[in-house]
Amino acid sequence: MALEAEAPASDRTGFVTALKPGVVTAVSLLGLLAIWWVAAEIADSRVLPTPPEVASAFWQDAATGELFFHLAMTLMRVASAFILAMVLGSAIGIALGMSRQADRFFDPWLILFLNIPALVVIVLAYIWFGLNEVAAVGAIAVNKIPNVVVTMREGARALDRDLGEMARVYRFSSFKTLRHVVLPQLQPYFAAASRSGISLIWKIALVVELLGRSNGVGFQINLYFQLFDVAAILAYTLAFVAVMLIIEFALVQPFEAYSTRWRPRRA
Repeated sequence: MALEAEAPASDRTGFVTALKPGVVTAVSLLGLLAIWWVAAEIADSRVLPTPPEVASAFWQDAATGELFFHLAMTLMRVASAFILAMVLGSAIGIALGMSRQADRFFDPWLILFLNIPALVVIVLAYIWFGLNEVAAVGAIAVNKIPNVVVTMREGARALDRDLGEMARVYRFSSFKTLRHVVLPQLQPYFAAASRSGISLIWKIALVVELLGRSNGVGFQINLYFQLFDVAAILAYTLAFVAVMLIIEFALVQPFEAYSTRWRPRRA
């Protein structure tokens, strides 16, 4: 009898488990939207605008093309800094992970750069190199490179020495060893560094634009902050978050799945 009484609960659990992840995500976002709407109706609209007010501000700037221009400028800086940080950070991290002497010598440098505030790097870059794109992109990349170095260094330390010996026994060329032995083992670390890098870089990019650029999402947020236009601030913020989510789901995750296709899947 007890088992029969528990059956409906297990059926409900199975139903929830059977729901597609996309449905669960949609329901979750709708719940968040409902909470926002209710809170906005209770609060002052100048402090927390309703979703329709934010949508109106979005379409107003989108209709003139201004929103898409500033989004494009920010994405250009994010992409440039991301590529620069991943290339330099990966090269340095792998080199430190494979050389104990180099790692011991440069580890204090790495700790220093990890703890320098991003704002200090941005301000110094503008002072030293001027208010230009080189300083902006460089400041963003410099703030991310130490994190990439740490992640890739750990990956290089974890390389399977037996696989390296096998490559030498079978006389693999350097390129073949890199492609078939080293890179597959480093892929999870590269994926982790790139995923965290995207989320960190675009946040730093907004600060860079707020302090020293005349366009971009950060510049627009600063402009609307001075006008106390919360709806426009949220419109630009949500637009850029949406773009970054599209990049995550359309580019980053498929690339990660493709690069790890050789791994056995969990049941």
